[in-house]
Order: sequence, then structure tokens, then C-alpha cells
Amino acid sequence: MPDSLSARLHAVAHRLADAGVPDPMVDAELLTAHVLGISRGELQAAAVRGGEIGEEDAARLDALAARRAAREPLQHLTGVAAFRHLELAVGPGVFVPRPETETVVQIAIDALMESASPAPVAIDLGTGSGAIALAMATEVPHARVFAVERSPEAHAWAARNTADAENLTLELGDLATAFERLAGTASVVISNPPYVPDDAIPRDPEVRLHDPAQALYAGPDGLDVIRVISRRAQRLLHPGGLLVLEHGELQGAQIRDLLAADGWRSTATHEDLTRRDRATTALSR
Repeated sequence: MPDSLSARLHAVAHRLADAGVPDPMVDAELLTAHVLGISRGELQAAAVRGGEIGEEDAARLDALAARRAAREPLQHLTGVAAFRHLELAVGPGVFVPRPETETVVQIAIDALMESASPAPVAIDLGTGSGAIALAMATEVPHARVFAVERSPEAHAWAARNTADAENLTLELGDLATAFERLAGTASVVISNPPYVPDDAIPRDPEVRLHDPAQALYAGPDGLDVIRVISRRAQRLLHPGGLLVLEHGELQGAQIRDLLAADGWRSTATHEDLTRRDRATTALSR
């Protein structure tokens, strides 16, 4: 028999809370909306009106709730991740884009909007799902955006997400040698690289158990990939071009020192909306 939608929502949220899932009611609503094929707002309205959920849908919801309680990422269960104005396809094999990266890409978007070039070049090194590259391509439609990803699994997700962006070129390859044909032309180079030290253990099970290791770990201090990006970005950017790097909240000073030693100028670290250091920028000479 049908069950009360409101009662089922609260039961799922209680189950997720017991499992330590952050924001359990949000996840319960998103999982239920996914099962029912409606938006979260439509679901909330239906619950207020005393709506019901059928047995088959309730069974599907219970199965997904069990997986979420085991700390499988919500985005893997629904198959989508929200990023700025985008809805991205994600799943096993690709790093799930995070809300804090939305503030990082804003720095790059602002720089592209302020560029004097009628078609500024932006390059995303290690694009993962394509989130950063697609945000730049759609929000700055006169820009020419290029993205590279080394993981075939992640590249497949990025290809799916960016297929309709006519001003975006995606390649599978090594970021250390990517886009040599663009040397000296880029206005912006941006990356959300792996930056977790090899011996660190991510706190969240969703990250520790499900995000690809090569998207997380980067040597003893977590900066090995950033060292490669520093050298590559110097080759790709025109004089005065902007490098934007996402990183961990305690890495800003190390990265500024690294970039200064490599010859970058005007290094600066920027906070995210939680007032944690999240990105460092520098200008090419």
C-alpha cells in the first residue's frame, strides 16, 4: 500500500543521520525526488500536501538510502552533480565537483570577462568531470576553452558533459605536455589538481572510499602536481596571464613560496565562502 511521503522522508533522513551523513534531510529529499522523477521543490510541495509514495518507489528509495548510509556519494546514486548553473553527469571513476570550487572558477571567469581579447584563451589542466572548463565556456561564451584530463575514466565523463559546448576543446593526455600549440596565448590557466599528501587520510568516507586516488594524492607534501602545473602554465600563458590553483586550506603559504621561486609575480591566496584559504593566483612575467 502507498505510504505517507512525509513519513518516508523523515524515516530516510533519520537513517542517514544515524549513519553520520551531513545534511540528512537534504539527501533524503534529493534521493526521493530522484526516485520519483521530480524536482526537490515539487517533492517538498507534495509532502506538504499529504502526498504518498507507492510500494515500488519506496523499495527503490530504501535501497538507495542503504547505499547512502554506507557513505556512497549522493551524486553517484543520482548520477548528477550540481555545479554553478550546470548539472553534470558523474559516477565512479571521476572526482565529484565540490561547491567550494564554484568560488575558485569565479576568479577565472572574472579574468576572462575583463580580458581585452575578443576571444581569450582559457586552459583547464586536469578537468575531471569538466566542471571548471564547462563553467568557463558557458559563462564566457566568447572565450575559447581548452581542457585536458589524463584519466580515461574521468575523460569519458568530461566528454559526456562537454559534448555540446562548441567553444570547448577536450583532450585526453598528460597535463605536463598539454596544448603545446597554445604556448604563449592563454589568458587564464586554471586547475583543481590533486593536493592531498600521500600519507594523509581524507576525513570523509565519500572521498576516502570513492573518489579516484589519482585525483586526490600528489606526493609527500601534496604539491607534486602543482609543481608540474607551475612549469606548464608558464609555457602556456601570455605575459600578464593569470594562473588559478585550488588547494587545501593550509597550503597557501607553501604554494605562494613555490610560485615565487618559479618566477611568478603578484601571488595571492583567496578564501572561499567559509573563510578558508581555497585558491592561490599568480601572474606570469
